[in-house]
Amino acid sequence: MSSPSYGAVLGTPLVRSAFAASLVGRLSYGAVPLSLMLAVNGAAGSYAVAGTALALFGAASVVLSPARAALVDRYGTRRALPPMAGVYAVLLTLLARETWRPGAASWWLVALSVAAGCCTPPMGPVMRALWSGLLTDRDLLRRAYSLDAVSEELLYVGGPLLVGLLVVHTGPAVGLALAAGLVLAGALTLAHSPAVRAAEGRAVRGEEAGERADGAVARSSPLRVAGLRHAMTVMAGVGLGLGAMDLLVVAFAQDRPQAAAQVLAALSAGSAVGGLAHGALATTDGGRTRAAVLTGAFGAALAVAGLSPHVVVLMVVTAVAGLFVSPVLTTAYLLADASVPDNARTRAGAWANTAFNAGSSLGAAGAGLCVDRLPTTVCFALAALPALGAAVAVAGGSRGRAPAGKGRTAPAA
Repeated sequence: MSSPSYGAVLGTPLVRSAFAASLVGRLSYGAVPLSLMLAVNGAAGSYAVAGTALALFGAASVVLSPARAALVDRYGTRRALPPMAGVYAVLLTLLARETWRPGAASWWLVALSVAAGCCTPPMGPVMRALWSGLLTDRDLLRRAYSLDAVSEELLYVGGPLLVGLLVVHTGPAVGLALAAGLVLAGALTLAHSPAVRAAEGRAVRGEEAGERADGAVARSSPLRVAGLRHAMTVMAGVGLGLGAMDLLVVAFAQDRPQAAAQVLAALSAGSAVGGLAHGALATTDGGRTRAAVLTGAFGAALAVAGLSPHVVVLMVVTAVAGLFVSPVLTTAYLLADASVPDNARTRAGAWANTAFNAGSSLGAAGAGLCVDRLPTTVCFALAALPALGAAVAVAGGSRGRAPAGKGRTAPAA
């Protein structure tokens, strides 16, 4: 069975301008963490303050992500996204101004960081909801989500590289200002793109025709839907493993930063290759089964990585583990999208994204507690357990019925 090409995805009417705008906005997210850490450290003269600002920025962004997505679902992208992006950009610009020279009050820098995290616009969930609205063919949608996941992976690699160049020639505060400009330009362009206008026009016409999605699910939390809970389970399991892996790789490399960077680059390369291959393959199984298999394969590879006798072997095994990362994220987003009504898509994507980010943070914290007390091999095995447990839980979970009103065939939830 053939599968649509990536050219077919990008050739779909209205897609390219919206996708390009979302990538511009999401490049900001790749540039902010390093810029924020370096700028606050330079202004406050304290790594502790910088670490606190970055941690609270990330926590606020993750915890409030579903709430911001709910605003988009309720009021529409054109009305909800620009104000969020505008406030976020203003706060980043204020941070850039306050960190331009040393001497700013630590509490003020932390407060600005938390406020910015609270207003982070949900560019990724908005774009994934648009993909779902623009592409009714499930194979084409799967390829679009694969392209989206790989592109986002590359943005998170390219963002720090861009900041590194800016720091050499200007300063980290410029990185914050650039991030503010990127997210504002991307969000405004996306919100006023023909794709968003068409999607919101279809939603209005559907309501006027009485073809509304399941109102009970739309009004209540999407967490009541089994398919979304399955998606969140695998996202949390993979996030826990990846969050722990970053620190464990550094510990394995034993004060050889270049070797650790090469291993993590192999992980990203494997993820990109796996994501593109996953999008190219035609599948007939339900998303739940595929999510369980991919999550279990990632967990198994992560456990094997701990047995590596040398950094080169670890690099190879890590690349193999990376092959499953983008595919499992893509599958989880598809599963979440297929499980909820049209007017809850952005929230569903945000909940899945929140599960991954929360898992990543907890995984890093857990690895930090274990790495000084246990052998690295044992730490890798422990880091693999959440992914293996998530695979078992999802494979054995109950099958939920996708809500009515999707307008296409959905995989088993």
